[in-house]
This record gives sequence, structure tokens and C-alpha cells, in this order.
Amino acid sequence: MGRRSGVLEFAVLGLLHDAPMHGYELRKRLNILLGTFRALSYGTLYPCLKSLVAQGFLVEDNPDVEYVPATALNGKRSKIVYRLSPEGKQRFEELLADSGPDAWEDEHFGVHFAFFGQTDRAVRMRVLEGRRSRLEERLERMRNSLARARERFDDYTVELQRHGLESVEREVRWLNELIETERSNRTGRPGGPATGGNSTAVPHKTSDGRGQETGSSDPSGPPYDRPGRSAQER
Repeated sequence: MGRRSGVLEFAVLGLLHDAPMHGYELRKRLNILLGTFRALSYGTLYPCLKSLVAQGFLVEDNPDVEYVPATALNGKRSKIVYRLSPEGKQRFEELLADSGPDAWEDEHFGVHFAFFGQTDRAVRMRVLEGRRSRLEERLERMRNSLARARERFDDYTVELQRHGLESVEREVRWLNELIETERSNRTGRPGGPATGGNSTAVPHKTSDGRGQETGSSDPSGPPYDRPGRSAQER
């Protein structure tokens, strides 16, 4: 399974783990979780849902209702409600426990973080420390690139690269705060000391590697004080 489809599978299973939903509500929740900069179309969501049903991870309630794709002309949406099967719950738990290198990448990390409230503390720590390590490697490359850019490019190109570098530096500082918070929370209770297990918390977004930030860089306030911000706020 491709990396992007794996992110979507994880997000779908995680949201349906909380409660069954029909496709329209699920799409709204996914757009909040994944970010409006990655607006999710029905043409992307429904093939994923059908695949998960075929694999036995999801069950369709009201499966006899004929599906009519939503269009600007008919305005119709599926009446099917999707819920996790026992196999789907097991699959979600497996994805939740994954703390390997894929979990440190930009898209995977965001979804993993959104479900930290349901994640074992040891897994949270491995993901956070792995993400920090990955970004520190990126910082070294970006600093070397910026040093060369000062000699080869105009001031605007250099400023763009510096902007991207500062974005990654901010996320590293944010990760340091999260890691210290996790270390001070020795109870092992999911959700951290201030999230209350909120499963819709969304982390800071970082640079795309070309100097463009993909989300908020507001450093104000403790990191756990900003779960579940709306798409407008981001």
C-alpha cells in the first residue's frame, strides 16, 4: 500500500474507532484531521472505504441503499454508515502501535499525533524522538544548503530558504517540549497531562523542504494547549 493511501487508511480507521459515520460526516472529519491544504474529495475517500470493506476492516450498515456519487447537480450522498469490524479494530491497534521510520514522516506523523490520546506512552515517546531525529537531519541539510545559497542566489531565494529553516527549527523546539512533557508524565496514562485524551489534536506543520510552511507556526502557549484547532485557525 502506498504511503499516502496508508495515511488515509489510518485516519479512517481511527475516526471510525470513535463512532460509526456516514461518508459525508467522515469526509468533514478527515478534512479537519488532515488539513484543508489536503482537501479530500469523494473520489479519493470512497475507493478507500470500499477497499477497507473488501478487506473486512469496515462494515456497511444499510448496504442495500444504492450509492449515488455527490455532484453539484444532484446533491445526493450515500446513506451508508461505516463502522469498524473486529478485524478493523485490530488493524487500527496495529497501526497505532507502529513507531517505525514511516511514523516520523510529515504526513504519517500528523495522523499518529492526532491519535496520541489512544496510543501507549512508550510508542508516543518513540514516535516523538524519531520525528525529532528526522528533523534534526533535515536541519543539517537545510543549513548546508542555505550556506551555499548565500553565494549563488539572490536575496529573495536566500530569504525563502531561511524561512523554511526557521520553520523546522520551531518544530524541533516544539518536539523538545512535548518530549519533556511526556517524560514528566510517568503514569503512562494516554492523552498527556493536559489533552484529556483528545483524539483530534493536530501538531504544528513543518516546512515542505523547499522553504514553504504547510501549516501554523504560532509558537505561543504550551504545545498541549492547542488541540483540535479549527481549519480557519490553522
